Amino acid sequence: MSREILAANVSRETFERLETYAALLEKWNPKINLVSKSTIPELWTRHLLDSTQVLDQAPGFSHWVDLGSGGGFPGLVVAILAAETHPEARFTLIESDQRKCAFLRQVARECGLKPTILAQRIESAEHQGADVLSARALASLDLLLGFAERHLKPEGVALLPKGARWKQEVTAAEAHWRFHCEPVPSTTESEAVILKVGGIERV
Repeated sequence: MSREILAANVSRETFERLETYAALLEKWNPKINLVSKSTIPELWTRHLLDSTQVLDQAPGFSHWVDLGSGGGFPGLVVAILAAETHPEARFTLIESDQRKCAFLRQVARECGLKPTILAQRIESAEHQGADVLSARALASLDLLLGFAERHLKPEGVALLPKGARWKQEVTAAEAHWRFHCEPVPSTTESEAVILKVGGIERV
């Protein structure tokens, strides 16, 4: 059903890009394990539709940085959507695994996108000065706030999809950080949220 939801809510060109992405992911996944094999039957819900809702929470932006991009969720999905809605925006995807970077580059080429793809570790990449930063299934909130402090503008916003234990992660992070945090309920998973985080400072 999620495939139909996306088809009804994006342009034909954007949907064709999403179909290209999905086909490439299914082709590459057995070789480099971009997503868990068990989630492939739910690809359109668990990964594509789930990633599109992150863009819905973004303020205006000119530079979006996605950390630990892996198979491209949510960063490359957002870049596909933003090709029409935010055509002037820049996207930077940071992923240390060279094979996953090769996958991201092929998807970008076949979808006519031009994100910057950095095959580097997040903590050693040049400071990015992002307006919006995203990361999905990468690390605890405590660790992500350290990455955000490095790569996000002081007035920027981090959009971080989190599962059912998000409250515990917020509490743990408060031991080391000051920040404001708004949980936005996920539209694809009942106990999940997108954390909108800003004002990040070390305690």
